[in-house]
Amino acid sequence: MTPTDRQESRSGGQALRTALVEAAESLRRAGVHSPRVDAEFLAAHVLGVERLRLALISMMTPEQLGEYRKLVARRAERVPLQHLTGAAAMGEIDLAVGPGVFVPRPETELLFAWALAHLEAAGHEHPPVVVDLCTGSGALALAIAHARPDAEVHAVELDSVAMGWAERNAETRAADGDTPITLHRGDVTDPGILSALNGRADVVISNPPYIPTGVVLDPEVAEHDPHLALFAGADGLDVIRPMIATIARLLRTDGVTAIEHDDSNGSQVVTLLTTHGGFTAVIEHPDLAGKPRFVAARRIN
Repeated sequence: MTPTDRQESRSGGQALRTALVEAAESLRRAGVHSPRVDAEFLAAHVLGVERLRLALISMMTPEQLGEYRKLVARRAERVPLQHLTGAAAMGEIDLAVGPGVFVPRPETELLFAWALAHLEAAGHEHPPVVVDLCTGSGALALAIAHARPDAEVHAVELDSVAMGWAERNAETRAADGDTPITLHRGDVTDPGILSALNGRADVVISNPPYIPTGVVLDPEVAEHDPHLALFAGADGLDVIRPMIATIARLLRTDGVTAIEHDDSNGSQVVTLLTTHGGFTAVIEHPDLAGKPRFVAARRIN
């Protein structure tokens, strides 16, 4: 019997490495795409440490082990990891997420990085005005406000439940000292939305609903993300298509936009921006897997 085995026997707990192996195998059998990583995130959540510090912990107490196994069982039922931990990351901040709001994806970090890079390169003489359309949990808007406290950040959301999550996150970030953002409840395709900002925005970003109706999704998405935040008609462009007029109206000359899209409709988003006539430098950007992920453009008039 090893020292760890003897410790388990005395305490009724379990070696962390054993718990992780068992959890990862359970999640693998359930079809979870990243079983070991998810097992580690759940363990870190239960133990109250960063995932990278798990190597410093040898044992789980019986109470911790019981809580951990319950969370692993729910994850095996394909409940999203972020619903179980209660948080999702964007940039340098964590956001509260749960039922009724879209869980931010790692791919959207590329959109966030693009916006920051542009703000840095532009070197605005005035406080830059940033607009986040279809903000959901407030992820992009709040991450930008955290990284650029000089920015005036506005965010728009249609759904009342998602807006509640965005308001909660905005209050948390403001309490932590970040520059407050301005939240607007409304439809990003409404010709009058944010009319007070017409011609003032330096950057407009959006991660809108863009999945074509009928696409088969993983259970974590299909059963837990709100469909209003996912689907946008037969070609996935029912929100993006009319939203382009809103973007054009909000941007100042030389202002820029970036729109996340489904990997099946990036070329169509390029066409929509090009044929509008008010944009130049329309460029497709891939994600880390090489799939088309967002399109950026510059306002010319």
